[in-house]
Amino acid sequence: MCQIISIANQKGGVGKTTTTLNLGTALALKGFKVLLIDLDPQANLSSYLGFEGDGNPTISHMMLNIAGNSGISAEEFSDCIRTSEENKISYIPADINLANAESYLMNALSRETVLKRILKRENLKNYDYVLVDCLPSLGILLINALTASDKIIIPVQTQKFAFEGLTSLMELCKQIQETINKNLTLAGVLATMADNTNMSKSTLEMLHTKYKGLMFSTVIHKSVEAANSTIRNKSLCLNKTKLGAEYIALAEEVTGRCKKC
Repeated sequence: MCQIISIANQKGGVGKTTTTLNLGTALALKGFKVLLIDLDPQANLSSYLGFEGDGNPTISHMMLNIAGNSGISAEEFSDCIRTSEENKISYIPADINLANAESYLMNALSRETVLKRILKRENLKNYDYVLVDCLPSLGILLINALTASDKIIIPVQTQKFAFEGLTSLMELCKQIQETINKNLTLAGVLATMADNTNMSKSTLEMLHTKYKGLMFSTVIHKSVEAANSTIRNKSLCLNKTKLGAEYIALAEEVTGRCKKC
């Protein structure tokens, strides 16, 4: 069965988009069918994948249609999917209209379930994993992502203020588990942008103390390779880089944790 995983943290700049693409590519290299969804109005994931407006529908169009009770057919869902040949992965892009969709959703019926209705199991029958790149906010788009998801991965930068917002996000996950999506579980907390500074080492120790048993063993280190890969629109996993190897190791952990469920 397809696993839907949200990559989320209300704090920006922690590596959500980088993790979404590179984890997705690492899973694809392992032979899994992967679909990425950009659920951030800034559309950084779409840009990372080299997307430029092509006139076809995006996630924004689908959410507006569902919120307006128009529904989405399997053919319409398929029309929204693009393929990055460079990264060997499928994705549904976002655009600036997603910001309008967020406003529109506030008055929609069953507004928390719009994305879930788009990601019907029949629409995902060809995929093993769907990764959702979430915006840095606790608003209605994130609630939609968590309502539709089986799991959540929380990237946390191992720097000052790393714990900002984590408590609020954990509380939101708990509320959604108790009210809307009882199947939602935390796949793990991922340490990102680690370096050799005392601050980074201390933060990593605190994360392991506070979230013992929830931390991924894999640690993603800070590197200029990440910035360079966005310029090239190419996943780090496609080159023999240290950072790419870390995401491949993360994919091993993610698949292992999904098998246990």
